[in-house]
Amino acid sequence: MKPSASGLTVGEVSTRLGVTVRALHHWDEIGLARPSLRTPAGYRLYTASDLERLHRIVVYREIGLGLDKIQAILDDSTADVPSALRAQRAQVAERIDRLQQLSAGLDRMIDAHERGLLLTVEQQAAIFGPQWNPDWPTQARQRYGDTTQWQQYAELSASRDPEEWQAVADAMTNFERALGEAMDAGITPGSPEANQLVERHREVFASYFPLTRQMQVCLGRMFEAEPAFAAHYDGIRPGLATWFRKTIDASARAHNINPDTATWQ
Repeated sequence: MKPSASGLTVGEVSTRLGVTVRALHHWDEIGLARPSLRTPAGYRLYTASDLERLHRIVVYREIGLGLDKIQAILDDSTADVPSALRAQRAQVAERIDRLQQLSAGLDRMIDAHERGLLLTVEQQAAIFGPQWNPDWPTQARQRYGDTTQWQQYAELSASRDPEEWQAVADAMTNFERALGEAMDAGITPGSPEANQLVERHREVFASYFPLTRQMQVCLGRMFEAEPAFAAHYDGIRPGLATWFRKTIDASARAHNINPDTATWQ
């Protein structure tokens, strides 16, 4: 549609420029873009010259200039337009860089939700040792992928590099060594020393997701009951899986939690 001799209505300009009628009315009210004509009934009509000004306003607004700055550029013949546009270009470049970083972060988070560990098979073996099965993260996602804890784990995983994962693995290895040493030393479940180990376990495990006491009880059961976990702990010390479960249960009781009825919450 071409501007007629009588001009374009607010609705027609809104459609042509992709600007809301409300914005056009606002620009009219503040003197930024006033229609040059009115119909006998008082309706606004925009001329070809008005449209040229509106096109510039839309462009300047798209690159982030505020309305005051736009008005100064359009109405002040002494305004240094190139300098203002260069400054805005620098801001746009910064915004693009931030968006690219955000995009990369989102890609990592998507990968973490889908894969769990953002490490190569070689990195996993180097960090977690030769007993590590690179299929375990995929199996864990299939089993727990719809849980809040998997989401928490994935978000933590997305922000970690191999060095940080090495620190997590070292902390867990040191903790499990302490478990074996405590069992060797005859530490009994429910003792202060045993309870300190239970607290330490929750702290170390928080590298994966926050662990409540009831959830810890459920893990203790799994460590003893599931063959793969039991073999891992009993490989550190024979009977350690059961000792660890009893230690967790005793600590839970001290916090008024019945380990026989504890649920994952």
